[in-house]
Amino acid sequence: MSKYRVTVDTGGTFSDFVFFNEDSGEIAITKVPSTPKEPFQAVLNGVKELLDRGVAAGDISFFCHGTTVGTNALLEEKGAKTGLMVTQGFRGIYEVMEQTRGYGPATYDLFFEKPRLLAPPYLTEEIPERVDFKGNVLKAIDVEESRAAIRRLKKKGVQSVAVCCLFSFLNPDHELKIKELFAQEFPEARLSLSYEVLPQIREFYRLSTTVINGYIQPVMASYLGRLENRMREMGVTTPKLYIMQSNGGVSTFKGSAEKPVATVLSGPAGGVIASMGTCERVGIDNIITFDMGGTSCDVALIHEGNPVITTQGKINLRPIALPMLDIHTVSAGGGTIARIDAVGGLQVGPDSAGADPGPVCYDRGGENITVTDANMVCGVLDPNHFLGGRMKLDKQKAQRVLEEKLAKPLKLDLLEAADGVLKIIDAKMEEAIKAVSSARGYDIRDFTLVAFGGGGPMHAGRMALDLGIPSVLVPLTPGVHSALGLLMSDVKHDYVRSKLVGLEDLDLTEINHMFYQLIERAKADLMSEGFTDEEIKIEPYLDLRYAGQGYELTVPSPMPPYTQHDLTIMRGRFDTIHEQNSGHKAESEPVELVSLRLISLGLVPQAKLSPGKVTGRKLAAAQLGERKVYFGKEHGVLTTQVYNRDLFEPGHQITGPAIVEQLDTTTVIQPEQEAAVDEYRNIIIRAKQ
Repeated sequence: MSKYRVTVDTGGTFSDFVFFNEDSGEIAITKVPSTPKEPFQAVLNGVKELLDRGVAAGDISFFCHGTTVGTNALLEEKGAKTGLMVTQGFRGIYEVMEQTRGYGPATYDLFFEKPRLLAPPYLTEEIPERVDFKGNVLKAIDVEESRAAIRRLKKKGVQSVAVCCLFSFLNPDHELKIKELFAQEFPEARLSLSYEVLPQIREFYRLSTTVINGYIQPVMASYLGRLENRMREMGVTTPKLYIMQSNGGVSTFKGSAEKPVATVLSGPAGGVIASMGTCERVGIDNIITFDMGGTSCDVALIHEGNPVITTQGKINLRPIALPMLDIHTVSAGGGTIARIDAVGGLQVGPDSAGADPGPVCYDRGGENITVTDANMVCGVLDPNHFLGGRMKLDKQKAQRVLEEKLAKPLKLDLLEAADGVLKIIDAKMEEAIKAVSSARGYDIRDFTLVAFGGGGPMHAGRMALDLGIPSVLVPLTPGVHSALGLLMSDVKHDYVRSKLVGLEDLDLTEINHMFYQLIERAKADLMSEGFTDEEIKIEPYLDLRYAGQGYELTVPSPMPPYTQHDLTIMRGRFDTIHEQNSGHKAESEPVELVSLRLISLGLVPQAKLSPGKVTGRKLAAAQLGERKVYFGKEHGVLTTQVYNRDLFEPGHQITGPAIVEQLDTTTVIQPEQEAAVDEYRNIIIRAKQ
């Protein structure tokens, strides 16, 4: 029997599945409605669909999941009751937070409020202990007072505790002692130590990341435990159970349960990895990923084949200082709700109808017009062939509600009102694309827009015209593209140790020793997960800055041991990267080392996607017919050719206007555009010549 790899990306509206046959290399896909109240149920429903096709549960050899469970717990503030233990006299670090407010509109908001404390003051305990900035113990930990603090937290009913002692990244002994005391006094509590979560400089960011980890840890651990148990009951026995991380790699169920803060961008990261793999095969290095789902839109930039990584991420204004793909998210998806605002204007978002009740056209009780309803009214979607005909939509109901709630109050024609919804949501998503590209100094004309998600291919063509992006690539399975990325990801762990010292004053023996410790730990962790030495890849980095700067840049490093010549090379690389990022460099200024970083990769055999077969089939064979589609005031209603993408072959040329339908999405080719099918059956859309 053939072995299968199963990947699933759970979104707000649908859960997307990819089934990869390891023997034949064939890919099958499916989409099932998400189950927000019990997220794992949608996952089980998708796995059952594979089993119903005749695949034995024991033949599932690999399972990887992109999940929003941790993210949603944080966004909705539905995490665990979390306590906090800090060095005596420093509880204010978490309460004060950052001294700046958020950028954008918040800069001028006189009523700006910082986010609620996840670990409130009444659940915060100060521990008598102190370590200095060199890691020396100034005051030994008070064991009895620590025990009493643990007992007080237990009495208050906390489920999880974050521990963040001053300078513990240099000397973790006091945090480790607290861990020992918890094992004696309160073993059932979930414990997050800052030394284990993020052992690096900058107290507030280390504390914030640790608290977030503690806040969502019980939720994620419970979810993964229940999911694994139910899968075992179904007969799925593979030990290779993975979760996508924010850094673009995957981690085991166990690792993700212990460090769930690393998964907060789990779903969107898969799409970025898939886009990199797709474009690498066709020789495209500069891309902007555009993932529009049912609830949100995620965009990211890849320059010269490398994704932009940040260690300054935020979720709901809460800093997370772990390495993650730099993904910009806006509330714009197929389920985004359109309404008349208080002053009589058309407002789209930020709230979403989600999967339940969903858009009006789903006929599941939804009463608010959404972006999906607007696409339906304009003729973009076929009510009889949504999800390949598996789901029927009610176009008449969408038209009626849109007329009543939007068109009449705005005194607009029905189609004009629907198109207004689409133009507003497009403008929001265009701003997100500008934020990761032109706002950072990149020439947007040098990039290809990779459109995926259920909604991306419907909107990408018009957005590319608006922004001046020369081409759009629609991958073969755009609606499940993020799930496909899970097949292309290696196991990935990040390690960091802070050491603030001038580059000229660096003790090479000490730094080499610190790196060797990180490498030994990284290899041990991966070997415990079943990887051999030949399957392990190590990538070292240094965080450097000009002396006195408030931020640093991560610079790729040669493998240790370092020599003075290596440091000279690193200094030159830093100057170059600083000039790229800030427009200037200061070669005469001293440079400081801030942190040592290490990325360890457990190399997973990659799923190889084959080029499309050429049989000589004519484009006419893919024609499903034609229908009337509204393309805005500039074009009006046009008779538009409709195609079945499953019958496309490499070399086919399509002239707009055109609609391309497939199970997981619909692609719109604007009247000003044309498209071609490449050797991997991607659709490449460009302006007409």
